[in-house]
Amino acid sequence: MSDPAAVLDDLRGESEELDRLVGPLPPARWTLATPAPGWSVAHQIAHLAWTDAAALLAVIDAEAFAPLAGRALAAADSFVDEGAAAGAVLAPTELLDRWRDGRERLQRALREAPPGARFPWFGPPMSAASMATARLMETWAHGQDITDALGARREPTARLRHVAWIGVRARDYAYLVRGEQAPAERFRVELAGPAGELWVYGPEDAAQRVTGPALDFCLLVTQRAHRADLAVRAEGADADHWLDIAQAFAGPAGAGRPAKGA
Repeated sequence: MSDPAAVLDDLRGESEELDRLVGPLPPARWTLATPAPGWSVAHQIAHLAWTDAAALLAVIDAEAFAPLAGRALAAADSFVDEGAAAGAVLAPTELLDRWRDGRERLQRALREAPPGARFPWFGPPMSAASMATARLMETWAHGQDITDALGARREPTARLRHVAWIGVRARDYAYLVRGEQAPAERFRVELAGPAGELWVYGPEDAAQRVTGPALDFCLLVTQRAHRADLAVRAEGADADHWLDIAQAFAGPAGAGRPAKGA
């Protein structure tokens, strides 16, 4: 994925879909609790705005980004919560303006980045395409939290292929952050896309396999639903364990969502 234009187009589409959901909300709805403990709708948008700003800094000034990455490493989970809390106290109109402006500035910076450039991040360094994919994944995942809080429904789109791709690519990272050794062999992942198309990753003859709907896989790797509530299946002990620990995001392993009825 050397040319980031396609994923940047999809990132813009994902952001605009979420914007259409939250933009018309009255102020009282911004305080609704989401499935993320302690996070309201405002916290979710504030986190996206904060992370877009951090990504922009990484793209345009790697030296200035380094202290931010250091503070994040030292503070672990509290660093993310603090960034969200700082933005959540803003008036919804101000927060919306900040999010809209920041994501557009990041779009421009990534589109103008030199081919082959790599940028520092809280996990491994990223190319422009990978940075855009990560931002789309987060926008979709936090958008799911907001959708759930509002009792709304959104139709899955082909943009999920980016979330699925980063979920597969992050397989070994999920083991790393837990102090575990990742399996040497590649897994086969076969996912049914929203239009019935098949998305495949890994060798066809792999012994370890994961199958299921793309939407369910994306909910799993972003830890927006418990595995027990999803139609994602594993063949092989290693693949089965991966589904218990999978994460598509950088940073410490999260607790995930409890199973329904738990």
